[in-house]
Amino acid sequence: MDKKKIILTGNFGVGKTSLFNRYLYSQFDDKYLTSIGVKVDRKNVLVNGEEMTLLVWDIAGEITQDKVPVSYFIGASAVIYVFDLTRPSTYKNLEFDLKYMDKVLPGVLIKVVGNKKDLISTDQLEALKKELYYPADIYTSAKTGENVEPLFQDLAKSLKGDFNG
Repeated sequence: MDKKKIILTGNFGVGKTSLFNRYLYSQFDDKYLTSIGVKVDRKNVLVNGEEMTLLVWDIAGEITQDKVPVSYFIGASAVIYVFDLTRPSTYKNLEFDLKYMDKVLPGVLIKVVGNKKDLISTDQLEALKKELYYPADIYTSAKTGENVEPLFQDLAKSLKGDFNG
């Protein structure tokens, strides 16, 4: 069976652990608890009738901090870079962070995710899309589950080479 390592990264408090828990366990908790280190789990998915294992790594901290060992990124097939749609400070370094990821993992598949979609209006989201350096590939809500499954399913399809859009 094909195994793919997926890294969840981004600033503190953007919802990486919430996305991790929503996707892997169908759970959401309103209480914010700071992640320490790394949390890893797996989920088997079907892509065009073939099974694939996604090894999902929830990494604590920001990607360029000394506290996040570069070794966490080794062997990654894809990176999900998460930012908080309600906090501009979480996407102001997006360009720098994406360049850093390309340096650490040249050519890796990166999905940029705007999370906490449930906390902003459609008009606010449309305005935000115009001001972002790099628009998100998908907008999610870990709380409601909106677009969480499609995020990982599209990622798996892309890694399998079967993605059309």
